[in-house]
Amino acid sequence: MRQTLTSPRGMVTAPHHLAANSASAVLREGGNAIEAMVAAAAAIAVVYPHMNSIGGDGFWIISEPGQEPLAIDACGRAAGLADIDFYKSKGLPAIPGRGPLAANTVAGAISGWQEALAHSSRQGGKLPVSRLLQDAIWYAKNGAPVTQSQVNFTTKFLPELGHQAGFAGQFLNGADVPIVNTLRSYPALGDTLQTLADKGLDDFYRGSVAEKVAAEHARLGGPVRLADLQAHRASSVKPLSVRVTGATLYNMTPPTQGLASLMILAIFDKLRLRHRIQEADGFEYLHALVEATKQAFRVRNRYIADPAAMAAQGVAPEQFLTEAFIDQCVEAVDMKKALPWPEKTIHGDTIWMGTADSAGRMVSYIQSVYWEFGSGVVLSDTGIAWQNRGSSFLLDPASHLALRPHKKPFHTLNPAYARFDDGRHMVYGNMGGDGQPQTQSAVFSRYALFGQTLQAAVSAPRWLLGKTWGQESTTLKFESRADASALKALAAAGHDVEVLDDYSDTMGHAGAIVRQPDGLCLGAADPRSDGVIAGY
Repeated sequence: MRQTLTSPRGMVTAPHHLAANSASAVLREGGNAIEAMVAAAAAIAVVYPHMNSIGGDGFWIISEPGQEPLAIDACGRAAGLADIDFYKSKGLPAIPGRGPLAANTVAGAISGWQEALAHSSRQGGKLPVSRLLQDAIWYAKNGAPVTQSQVNFTTKFLPELGHQAGFAGQFLNGADVPIVNTLRSYPALGDTLQTLADKGLDDFYRGSVAEKVAAEHARLGGPVRLADLQAHRASSVKPLSVRVTGATLYNMTPPTQGLASLMILAIFDKLRLRHRIQEADGFEYLHALVEATKQAFRVRNRYIADPAAMAAQGVAPEQFLTEAFIDQCVEAVDMKKALPWPEKTIHGDTIWMGTADSAGRMVSYIQSVYWEFGSGVVLSDTGIAWQNRGSSFLLDPASHLALRPHKKPFHTLNPAYARFDDGRHMVYGNMGGDGQPQTQSAVFSRYALFGQTLQAAVSAPRWLLGKTWGQESTTLKFESRADASALKALAAAGHDVEVLDDYSDTMGHAGAIVRQPDGLCLGAADPRSDGVIAGY
């Protein structure tokens, strides 16, 4: 098993080693954790293109020493032309998951980089955007190594993606899947990144890149237009928070499922204390976390949406984090019997990364195109693979997820951060749709509540209730390393247990960094990914 790595000055964890190294180089040159994260975000959009893109969205939590944490919402809204009639007039019963009609929201990730760097400059950050995009530009123009993960998912989804606009030219060798450990360049994307480096990130929304993007969306028949891009800006917000034993947990506001991640750990912590759960990975531990997940997902599935839409319905996310409401959820859990399931499942492909610098600043960041390769549409003029996040909207006008122009889509993305009472700070997160809150609960609880090392908490066998990748399924999935007696007891309690391979991609890719009061950083990367820890 990998060991938890340590570093006295700063650290990066990322699911691809080249992204981690890009960020580490920025730290070594005197850049801060925010600047390092922009470098990592740009690089990973090139070297891990099946998981994310600059055509997706992003969310940040930034911790500055002695200040309250800051969150950044870089979620793109639905296009002005994207309404229910737009799809009904085409005879569609639902928004497609792939193709130009799935690419119906603005890509917000770049605006999040802008907002984060504006905050960085107020804190003394000085590195220019051209330096931060340097590695990403080089990999795009000269070639990035094709990973086995990219090969696997290209092969798996080729039948539904191969005919999408621009996909073959960007991601295939003619009609063939690229070969692992060969170099693949993305010249149009490299030119776009170079333009952003030369003209500034705002060009993506209000410059020459925006004009090219809008023209190609219109040409392909999608609803995004230049006015949608020009109107878009990221926003800084106060993150949600909740108390658990020994720490305050922070996560992202709606339209993300950050609320669910906080609820799971708050419910579990009370169950742990009430039922005196003494160890991780036994029946009581697993059952309590799974049942806490069900309580949180019931809230998520009924209420979480664009925060403006929630407010119009009189719903505030904070109401579900009160001690009284958490207690209600605890009372609803039967510690001997599983609550009947399923609820609607949610899947997605994403990357999570964390950085920490020598000043004590830390960043938890997540960037995504929703499904693997997003909409499958690659805008050939710019090399940008566009997300399909807007396919999570519904064409039911009565639903809280009903499609409306300029509305934010529901997001699975949620970066996590914890401040411990003893002075430790922890950034953690993972990718994987429904799996994100569940893996966050596993990693945090194993490390913080049961004393496992950080790497052990990330590497240990995980579970998934619902879906992340692969075939639609509502079983409770476990990696085969899980304790057999615990799995037998879970099945006896009414859980529909399914056993998967060890270190399964289905469980997503997690990571974490802890900064101790003495400044020492501890880091963990997921053996299920191509990731590493880079310290300095």
